[in-house]
Amino acid sequence: MSGELNFSNRKFVICGVAIVVVIIYLLRLFTLQLMSDDYKKNADSNAFRKDIQYPSRGLIFDRKGQLLVYNEASYNIMVVMNDQRGIDTLDFCRTVGITPETYVEKMKEIKSKPHYSRHTPQLFMSQIPAEEFSLFREKLFRFKGFSVEKRGVRHYMSGIAAHILGDVGEVNDKDIAEDEYYQSGDYIGKLGVERSYEKELRGEKGMHIMLRDAHGRTQGRYQGGKYDKQPVPGKDILLSIDSELQTLAERLLEGKLGAIVAIEPSTGEILCMASSPSYDPRQMVGRSRGKNHLMLQKDPMKPLLNRAIMGMYPPGSTFKITQALLGLQEGCITPDIAFPCHHGFNYKGLHLGCHGHSSPINLVPAIGTSCNAYFCWNLYRMFNDRSRFKDTQEAMTRWKDHLVSMGFGYKLGIDLPGEKRGMIPNAQYYDDHYNKAWNALTVISISIGQGEVTATPLQIANLAATVANRGYYYVPHIVHQIQGSRIDTKYRTPKHTMVDRKWYDYAVDGMRRAVVSGTCHAANIPGLDVCGKTGTAQNRGHDHSAFMGFAPKDNPKIAVAAYVENGGFGAVYGVPIGALIIEQYVNGKLSPEAEKKADAIQHRHIKYGDYVR
Repeated sequence: MSGELNFSNRKFVICGVAIVVVIIYLLRLFTLQLMSDDYKKNADSNAFRKDIQYPSRGLIFDRKGQLLVYNEASYNIMVVMNDQRGIDTLDFCRTVGITPETYVEKMKEIKSKPHYSRHTPQLFMSQIPAEEFSLFREKLFRFKGFSVEKRGVRHYMSGIAAHILGDVGEVNDKDIAEDEYYQSGDYIGKLGVERSYEKELRGEKGMHIMLRDAHGRTQGRYQGGKYDKQPVPGKDILLSIDSELQTLAERLLEGKLGAIVAIEPSTGEILCMASSPSYDPRQMVGRSRGKNHLMLQKDPMKPLLNRAIMGMYPPGSTFKITQALLGLQEGCITPDIAFPCHHGFNYKGLHLGCHGHSSPINLVPAIGTSCNAYFCWNLYRMFNDRSRFKDTQEAMTRWKDHLVSMGFGYKLGIDLPGEKRGMIPNAQYYDDHYNKAWNALTVISISIGQGEVTATPLQIANLAATVANRGYYYVPHIVHQIQGSRIDTKYRTPKHTMVDRKWYDYAVDGMRRAVVSGTCHAANIPGLDVCGKTGTAQNRGHDHSAFMGFAPKDNPKIAVAAYVENGGFGAVYGVPIGALIIEQYVNGKLSPEAEKKADAIQHRHIKYGDYVR
């Protein structure tokens, strides 16, 4: 009886298992046929070929609407490895102008790429100009598996503004990993505006869905193109730079290392930005781009370095304006207080030299004559003022806070890649360096823009714009307008310093005094009321020559900084270069006398070691 029961139980178990298995198969069949599109996708991949349609890249203009960058037609040769059989390799190589060895290398390179597929078009050769493509087009029918993809290649109207415009090159694995928009063979902005505004300039890809037969042959557009997606062209961009001013700036820097930056104070727009040495952006186009880029990388004078935003220099005496302003705000000095200057700052055995001028001297003439002693006394009084600060460290912190509010010590946020922050030391830096055994005299050189203080030419130009505005600035930017949209609000929002507006009037008067009867006399252009400040920055070799200024004094239209490495006194290169930039922009042209000065500066080259630029 028990045996019959056990057999009956086993029968029910076996039946139950069989029913469960059948149910699982039915559910899986239902899922595959009705719920999942895996098989449909596989079928579609065999029946359809999706041809990407590339958009035209946005054009780039200067502030006056002059075209700077446009597109020219070029062609890529694509290959589907699965279809590439039985072609005359020698005939193919002769047609496209490569050797059989190069052909083999390219095929190996294609197969080694991480996103390689035998069934999809792979890039074989890129950026073939239209004039070189005609022969290949005539013989294309002979080369099964090869096809043509029409693309656009950037064309630069002239050789100026390479560091601003940047260039376009083929994507790398990192680009593809960071943005799924890209695939192997696509192009992307590499430097400059082309990089910063890549998403606006690139547009959106389209797609044509092509129907294939059982043998993989293309039969035409699927349903007459009903499901095709047309590409969306990239947006045009209007830059803030003035092409004529940019050309002049690059002329003036020929044969020199340095930078020139000009800003419109009322908007923060960059009017020109030149870095020397530079290069012709037309070198970075087409199949020669890689070779030329490598050559520029190896150049010991570093032409790829945008010194305007990457060069970190001692600001020298241009920095004294910041010291005057924060000293007035903190009550360490008044406009009338005078300090002695016996050919420099002399205290407790420390001597920091200065050129000869009247003594004692108060604020406005101290700016006009660029008195070192005055600004040393200013810093010394601030760092030792125990009625306001409990110790030197607290005073130093306040000092740095002022400078940060003026745009130093951190990146300003310009819309170009690669900007450096410069260096404004803090109390912790000196505590670590001197084991807390330091005081105002230890760091006195920072009061005149030396020591550990460094700034970019952009930051120095921004200081000139801030003084021109009497206490605020806009984040400097290179793009004026993007087609169909406005620039980011951060470029339209003023940033105020920690110094009251009333104190800026004294800085302006001092800078005007420097031009009328002081160290910037060479910038005294009749009718323009130029305000300026020289900078002679000490260096291991020959001093650097610097200038910052703006014009006119009231309702200023331009603020400028010029910095020439190893150029000597500020009056040698900085002042005349800055004056020429101001005259060109405000008057719209140079006078005949100014043109002669520009020509002389252009052809005056500086020797750097074994190199003469």
